[in-house]
Amino acid sequence: MIAAQYQWNNQHVDQPSATAQALAKEAQVSPIVAQILQNRGVDTAAAVQAFLNPGPEQLHDAFLLHDMQKGIDRIEDAIAADQQITIYGDYDADGVTSTSIMYETLNELGAKVNYYIPNRFTDGYGPNVAAFQKLIAAGTQLFVTVDNGVAGNAAIAAANEAGVDVVVTDHHDLPQELPAAYAIIHPRYPGAEYPFGGLSGAGVAFKVAQALREEIPQDLLDLAAIGTVADLVPVVDENRVLVYFGLALLKQDERPGLRALMKTAGIQPDDLTEQSIGFGLAPRLNALGRLGDAAPAVKLLTTLDDDLAQDLANQTEQENRRRQELVAEISTAALAQATDANHRDRQALVISGHDWHEGVLGIVASKVVERTGKPTLVLNVNAEGRAKGSGRSVTAFNLFGALDQHRDLMTAFGGHHMAVGLTVPADQLPALADALDAAAVAQHLADQGPSEVTVAATLAVPDATMALYQDLARLAPFGTDNSQPLFAFEPEAVTQVKAIGKTHDHLKFQLQTGSSRLNAIQFGAGDQAPALEQAQRVAVLGTLEDNVWQGRHSLQVMVKDLQTQEPAVVVARTTRLHQAMLTAPGTYVFFHQNVYQQLADRLPAAATAVLYTGQPLTPITDDQPVYLVDCPDLTADLTTALTQLKPTQITAYLYEKESLSRLGMPSRSQYAKLFKFVATHQHVDVGHQLAQLSTFIQIPRTQLVFMIQVFFECGFISIAHGIMDAVAQPGHQDLASAPSYQLRQQQMQTEQDLLLCSDSALTQRLQSLIDLK
Repeated sequence: MIAAQYQWNNQHVDQPSATAQALAKEAQVSPIVAQILQNRGVDTAAAVQAFLNPGPEQLHDAFLLHDMQKGIDRIEDAIAADQQITIYGDYDADGVTSTSIMYETLNELGAKVNYYIPNRFTDGYGPNVAAFQKLIAAGTQLFVTVDNGVAGNAAIAAANEAGVDVVVTDHHDLPQELPAAYAIIHPRYPGAEYPFGGLSGAGVAFKVAQALREEIPQDLLDLAAIGTVADLVPVVDENRVLVYFGLALLKQDERPGLRALMKTAGIQPDDLTEQSIGFGLAPRLNALGRLGDAAPAVKLLTTLDDDLAQDLANQTEQENRRRQELVAEISTAALAQATDANHRDRQALVISGHDWHEGVLGIVASKVVERTGKPTLVLNVNAEGRAKGSGRSVTAFNLFGALDQHRDLMTAFGGHHMAVGLTVPADQLPALADALDAAAVAQHLADQGPSEVTVAATLAVPDATMALYQDLARLAPFGTDNSQPLFAFEPEAVTQVKAIGKTHDHLKFQLQTGSSRLNAIQFGAGDQAPALEQAQRVAVLGTLEDNVWQGRHSLQVMVKDLQTQEPAVVVARTTRLHQAMLTAPGTYVFFHQNVYQQLADRLPAAATAVLYTGQPLTPITDDQPVYLVDCPDLTADLTTALTQLKPTQITAYLYEKESLSRLGMPSRSQYAKLFKFVATHQHVDVGHQLAQLSTFIQIPRTQLVFMIQVFFECGFISIAHGIMDAVAQPGHQDLASAPSYQLRQQQMQTEQDLLLCSDSALTQRLQSLIDLK
């Protein structure tokens, strides 16, 4: 059996709401795209058009950034005075692209400029006092930091003491005490008015270039796009513009280093997407800084020499392959440790080894979290007994908060909710592991369940078409806050299952329903091939991709998650029942006589129809699934029925033709209209003239039927053989006392409980009833 790694929260965008359909028509997009955008807060035609058609006019005024004018003035003064400017960068992909953007800009303006990329292992992250002092001694008269600086208090203070100004350009979280820099250019500076706070380091550097050049630096969009995608900042607003046009530039890039890097990575420029950056270019640029010196990455990005570019690209490719080998080797050992007797019962993991390269431990920790679902620290222990490494977490567990109160166990520590870096004496690792487990208990991690992912819809295999893919492609470029839509598939069969790759690391198979087939691939899941081959029922979650091979295009699913048995609870709420929903063996529970009479005879021979009337039900004696066909009037009826049946699997259709909550209770003015009509009209044939009456008094037919029933129960009218008459001198009666009125209130509450709640909330409610058995 293969268990799902995530909880799937289905948004059912294939059943767009009326407002989404109206938006689709007005904005001239498909209803599915309109529903996705509406779910993401893009809910007007103008906003849709702006989102789908990024333009330079959507870039904000660079001088709105805090201290931008002050920083630009200081840089221009340095250029005019021929002062030595040093760009102090960072060793990741965002850092080296930021450095390259600033370096090319200042070079173009005639500055005397060089750059310094700190070493991860000797300098650490951000401004380093010793590095600053060395650079000042070598002649630096102005520092411009990129992708770092807001936490560099000590180094900046040392620069100030030496009479050297520092202009900080950064995007990281601001500490409580800011450095005494000459200028701090930051999109989220407290009190600043910049319209978009989600820029990457490369994005901030791009805005500085925009201000210095007094125009949009179009030739730097490729670098800005790489840094933006690599740093996982939101791909919305201004970032969407940078990535959109940056990708266009990358496809025709004349930058020798990027041409050479794409060639060694096997990336065809015409087929390049944001995924090519995220999974192709960025990891290669990151590899240099993870394993050693990242300065060659800046040289690669900025050189105009084709031969040097190819040499540097080859070097980068070699380092990336070395990184991959190290990650594979250490991951194998770490995963084995994660499942051994000392670790498998822990809620959070502390994993350590000797001679593990510290530059890749964050990647390894992510792989362990992905496979186990547990927050994980992965550390290397050196000969001196020092353990150093990285941690990654799950959404439900604040890793930084869990460790922050145990700083006495560590010699260095920093990070945030989902990721940390730390150094700890090796003899403190057992205490650290116990502290992490205690935090898991305190944060109720075991009760949280798997992390939730948003699923756009469940698609039938035949509905996964190139036309749908092209509709969805209009939402690209994808990334943080604009994720590529995930779709669930429940095929009739899974065929051609095989592990692929040199070491059989990856899983490839086909989804099949009828004559329709759809290829699927899941990286890193090759060991699941035997279980998938034996599975009878499979649910697959993934994105639709255009797979290009030798010039031929075909659709495939890039798998994010799969499970080889139906979950205990399947939420499939609907306003339309189809015969396909009634074909599987099982027990079908009905709560309304009319729905039961219409459908009970249409069930297969291996199915049982049950009408719940309040009488005790016989528990199910085998593993038959239960299908909740329609929605009960009372939530308590559902609870009672399922408690008596004791099912192990539930599929919740909870069919209701029309939402009473959306219809609402009649207003006082509507009741007054009906009362006035009844008082002035006798012998009304409501059995045959209800539609005309609804039109005449302008009350929706469904609402009118309900109101007439309430009046009848309150004794305001009589109805005989379909003829309605007013009752002379009726007694005073509160409308709320009518049984139909009270039932409507109960039904509306039931809708809140069962139909209008989230999928995860309903799943939890139904799962709790299964757990009672």
